[in-house]
Amino acid sequence: MSEPKGRKPADRKRRGESDEPAPSETTKRVDAFGAEIDEEAPPERRITGPGSARWVAPTFIVVGLLGVAWLVVYYIAGRDVPVMNKLGDWNILIGMGLMAASLGLSMMWK
Repeated sequence: MSEPKGRKPADRKRRGESDEPAPSETTKRVDAFGAEIDEEAPPERRITGPGSARWVAPTFIVVGLLGVAWLVVYYIAGRDVPVMNKLGDWNILIGMGLMAASLGLSMMWK
């Protein structure tokens, strides 16, 4: 085996390099309290919070878009839609309420 130019075997020893592989070390795994973790034991199941459900993100997006759509339809064609015409200004509360519910659902999302 030839050494690269400018490097002598003595240079390698000086920098702490050696031809022998490093010894393998065994380390113990410990948890946050210093107790050893048994490698063969199955991992403990974690309890997830309420926001980890898969339905949260699609639901808050749909509810928010429904609130925006309700307000847009009310402002553009509210007089022509019989239900919206009877509700009058309550349509604003309905649209804003749907958007507020969407905001509340978004806080459950992780």
